[in-house]
Amino acid sequence: MKSKFITAVILMFTFLIFSNGVVAKEVGVSTVEVFHDGKNIVNPAPETEQWRALKESLFPGKDVRTNAIDLIEISAPFRAADAAVVPITISSKIDQSRESYIRKLYLLIDRNPTPVAAIFTLSSEAGRADISTRVRLEEYTYVRAVAELNDGSLHMSYKYVRASGGCSAPAGKDQELALARLGRMKLRTEATPMLGKPSKAQVMISHPNFSGMQKDQLTQLYVPARFVRQIDVMQGDNLLLSAKLDFAVSENPNIRFFFVPKGENDNLKATAIDSTDKKFEKSLAVIASQPTAKNNF
Repeated sequence: MKSKFITAVILMFTFLIFSNGVVAKEVGVSTVEVFHDGKNIVNPAPETEQWRALKESLFPGKDVRTNAIDLIEISAPFRAADAAVVPITISSKIDQSRESYIRKLYLLIDRNPTPVAAIFTLSSEAGRADISTRVRLEEYTYVRAVAELNDGSLHMSYKYVRASGGCSAPAGKDQELALARLGRMKLRTEATPMLGKPSKAQVMISHPNFSGMQKDQLTQLYVPARFVRQIDVMQGDNLLLSAKLDFAVSENPNIRFFFVPKGENDNLKATAIDSTDKKFEKSLAVIASQPTAKNNF
């Protein structure tokens, strides 16, 4: 009888929470995702042992404001179609300005072999601090974005993603072919950049990003780790974006980011360095348009 009573109380409490119609909220130590079709999914507690260790290692003695979706938000699929290529978008809710801006973004994956997937250092002149990329997930895990502002404060958003085996999954292409294309880069803008307005750009590099956990399908031996460890993007003489990366970033890394076109002779230059210190470069002359009255809204 006692166990039935406890079960009934839990069910009643759950119903009251779900009836609020909130998309996601914390219930005790777990999180609940409420879907439009009425289905409810309970995720593990976000305060994981891995996160506590990461917090102590990366931000010793500092407070990290959790569930800070008023400032930073992370988007990821509920269940990834491919654990080796999981799309991640970090969206900021503030503009970059010299007075207040996001100085760094930490992309953390609790249950990956190396949980620090990327650290992005951003310029106050980027316009926006939004970042999109693709990552590998080895287990079902929380994926976190921690924003460090120029005043030193820390703010976190997180998402629980269901995917596994991504770090050890075989490379998508033949190893020899992948190495033959190694280092080919693309740097492009999306849509037509507007002078003085935040505009989206993308840097891509052909690279197998071997994790060291993948087996050669013929020899059954582990392929040695080799991955892009850093990407820097310059706008003229100014460092716009610096990304320190781990093998958690998917094969053929690509990063979407923002910049603000400054003039007719604007230029972007991307430099990538892999774990063998091989360097790759790509430049782009930016052709921007004058904003019209319509573009100003």
